Amino acid sequence: MKNFFKWNLIGILLLLFLCLAGCKSGATTDSPAAYTVTDIQGTQVNMPAKPQRILTMSMSTDEMMLGLVGPERMVAVNTLLDDPSSSNMVELGKRVSTKIKYPSVEEIAALQPDLVIEPDWGDLSRVAALRDLGIPVVVCKGPKNLQDIQETIALLAQAAGEPQRGEALLKKMDEKLGDIKAKVAEIPQSERKSVVLISLMKDYGGAGCAFDEACQLAGVINGAAAVGIQNGQVMTKEKLVAANPDYLFLPSYNNHGELDINRVRKEYVDDPSLQGMKAIKAGQLLEPDEGYIYNCSQDFVFAVQEIAYRVYGDKFKLEPQQYLSAVE
Repeated sequence: MKNFFKWNLIGILLLLFLCLAGCKSGATTDSPAAYTVTDIQGTQVNMPAKPQRILTMSMSTDEMMLGLVGPERMVAVNTLLDDPSSSNMVELGKRVSTKIKYPSVEEIAALQPDLVIEPDWGDLSRVAALRDLGIPVVVCKGPKNLQDIQETIALLAQAAGEPQRGEALLKKMDEKLGDIKAKVAEIPQSERKSVVLISLMKDYGGAGCAFDEACQLAGVINGAAAVGIQNGQVMTKEKLVAANPDYLFLPSYNNHGELDINRVRKEYVDDPSLQGMKAIKAGQLLEPDEGYIYNCSQDFVFAVQEIAYRVYGDKFKLEPQQYLSAVE
């Protein structure tokens, strides 16, 4: 009887071992793309497979991710991504049916994402809550300049399991900027023009922002920076008169038609104190494509081209709704 129980116990243990071995073998087969991503906070995020339901918490990271994966891998995108007054990816935006703006943790969880990208300018308080729910969250930079953009693209490409596409996208950016730089170099310094951006974000457009860097790459003088305005400072009309730009860039964003931008423009165009400025006297009041000039994704390169196109003409001609993608 003792031997009977002994052999039964051995049989049960052997069967358990075989079951565990079988389970282990199955897991390896089911998740061949398992990898780990280290975000900007130093957190190691384990990805069991390439994510298929990606959610990012800003328009710029939506645009970056859509340069790395197809829209079918995005569970939702920002509400403005299909708005032609704000987006250079309208058709891609339309292909993602769910739109978000400021979703709560509960709303995010309901979308069942298998990867969430959270820029550090967003609500970082929800990161821990989402991770507690078992949702992988990668914190990235909220890009403010070209270097930030490039670093964030590389991180998002790793998170999406598409590092080679990340490299390809960065290469396309370099090539585009190289083409623009070559054309800008042909413009004599004596013919360089100045511009001031009139933004609905009153403290945007000074030295140190993405627009300022785009102006530099486009061979255009940012009038706000030239008179000492830093990004985050409001430019007074006295400073605007001192800048005396050749061009004014006026806003065109209307929040899906809900915002009266004519009222904002009239504050400047009809102000008697500004009538002596070169831009107003010459009627050089332009409405650049805001999907480009506020862009902080790989399509920042088109912000550079758009500024150069508006100021220097058809040598830099740019059609609407252009974007860079590494998705085949």
